Amino acid sequence: MAKYRKFTPEYREEAVKQVVETATPIAEVARSLGINPGTLGNWVNQYRKEHPVSEELSLPDRARLRELEKETRELRLENAFLKKAAAYFAREEQ
Repeated sequence: MAKYRKFTPEYREEAVKQVVETATPIAEVARSLGINPGTLGNWVNQYRKEHPVSEELSLPDRARLRELEKETRELRLENAFLKKAAAYFAREEQ
């Protein structure tokens, strides 16, 4: 009869981090760690349920998101100004 291996929560967490943070396929990480891909897949699915996608943004992604939000705000202000200027000059020509 086959023995079931027990894994510590720390080991599971490290295995899941290898998949989530490096975007390495589950099968590849499982093979390198010598565990069943289905088992690792279950751990990853459980982790993703407990940690929604918004929390999975890496530091460079967060920085890029902040830059894009700032750029969007600036473009909206410029757009609003240009609309007002166009309306002003359109009134003058009449």
